[in-house]
Amino acid sequence: MEELNTPIADWLSGLGWSPVQIEWTTRTLLLAGVVLLSWLAAKLFRCLIAPALQRLSQRTKAMWDNYLFNDRMMRSMARLIPPIIWYMLLGAVLYDMPVALDLARKVCLIYLIVAVLMLLSAFLDTLHEISTQHESLRNRPLKGIYQMIKLLAFCVGAILIVSILIGRDATTILAGLGASAAVLMLIFRDSILGLVAGVQLSANDMLRPGDWITMQKYGADGFVTEVTLTTVKIQNFDKTITTIPPYALVSDSFQNWRGMREAGGRRIKRSLFIDASTVRFCTADELESLRRKGLLETEPATDGQPVVNLSVFRNYIRRCMKRNPGIHPDLMQMVRMLQPTSEGLPLEVYCFTRTTEWTAYEALQSEIFDHLLAVLPEFGLRLYQRPSGEDLRALREKMEINH
Repeated sequence: MEELNTPIADWLSGLGWSPVQIEWTTRTLLLAGVVLLSWLAAKLFRCLIAPALQRLSQRTKAMWDNYLFNDRMMRSMARLIPPIIWYMLLGAVLYDMPVALDLARKVCLIYLIVAVLMLLSAFLDTLHEISTQHESLRNRPLKGIYQMIKLLAFCVGAILIVSILIGRDATTILAGLGASAAVLMLIFRDSILGLVAGVQLSANDMLRPGDWITMQKYGADGFVTEVTLTTVKIQNFDKTITTIPPYALVSDSFQNWRGMREAGGRRIKRSLFIDASTVRFCTADELESLRRKGLLETEPATDGQPVVNLSVFRNYIRRCMKRNPGIHPDLMQMVRMLQPTSEGLPLEVYCFTRTTEWTAYEALQSEIFDHLLAVLPEFGLRLYQRPSGEDLRALREKMEINH
């Protein structure tokens, strides 16, 4: 550096400058030269090297390199150039000022650590984008894991910065932090629990973004929109947002409707409460009338016993389910009679629809039971219904007329 200082000092001396002015001017010019060199190197990287890498990545068939060399990653890489050049060349400029040189190098190291952390953050964000595009990783809750890696990296970076500022080894600081581990665990309790829960949710494939889950304890009933380190966001069907800590999904019970979608059928499980007093044997004329109306195809086998109208109605429901194009033919279909109650005789219809979409499912279910309610009187059956005030009023008026 003295070879460079001498020509500058001789030139300034020829201008009649004093030795003090010459010294500070020479040092200032050299510092400006270092700053200019670092700026030119960063500019060269951004304008020449980065575009060349991006063009090269676009020519490949793989998609991951397009994300790896995106603008955000290139800007983060360019930030590493100035502190590296400053750290290498400042020693030649401030060679006779050890205190200033030590301070300048500490600033360069801190700048470099911050730039590395920003590069790591951009790299993890890029990994998250790549994983969302990958078919096998798209529905994995990996965002929380990336956030935990960021948190650990920033903690390590903060320890390194503190060690640089106080001039002590980072391992000494870590040893000191070990004594306050309980305090740190209390501070980062949610983050630690969230990381463990995120790993369990991902490893056991318990939850994915886009799943429809129900968790009555937290009032959640909707689709998972985001899984992070500390929260799981669920958009309910009323468009409200419910946030649940990830560890609550592991420690408590929740219902995931993904299996219903993957099976390709949504269950119908609804009962008609038949008035038990209307269940009786069918006469030959009634059977013939049902046959003419297309409500009875083959008379049920009863081993010579009279045919019960409820049995004919159950067979009719089975035929309707088999003929309905909206009912899934490969999944269970059943019509069963449950334990009689004080509310009537439950006749349960159990089957699965071909669609899992909510609106279409409800429409199909309504059409099925609309038809069953309308055709029920044709079999001589009646639904059980508690008497209302209007029924009691009509009965009273009838009694008064008769009297």
